[in-house]
Amino acid sequence: MKEDNVIQLKSYNFALRMVKLYRFLTEKKKEYVLSKQILKSGTSIGANVEEALGAQSKADFICKLAIAYKEARETHYWIRILRDSKYITEKTSFLNPERYRRYPQYHCKNPDHFQKETVVIFNF
Repeated sequence: MKEDNVIQLKSYNFALRMVKLYRFLTEKKKEYVLSKQILKSGTSIGANVEEALGAQSKADFICKLAIAYKEARETHYWIRILRDSKYITEKTSFLNPERYRRYPQYHCKNPDHFQKETVVIFNF
């Protein structure tokens, strides 16, 4: 893994945190359904970033990152569910509002014409 690729490094480290969270939820809290959901979506972010890095074209690259973004949104949803159902605390939920940033989002419905809009996502 390249040390200078911040997205690759952060998504990988985030995936490791999701694995630890999964182990905590299953071993300590005996929660098996939500934990599996967050494990899948949380580790999929980095997997899609890796796929984007090996993309065959600019359009493929953007589409893979768009999928990673969608997985990040889903993970954000599962974290909120776990926090609000008291499986994890506010402190351990990774939902610090200061970590939110605005990033341009590119939609890849038509790879020849990318639609750009600004969206808010959380920083890993």
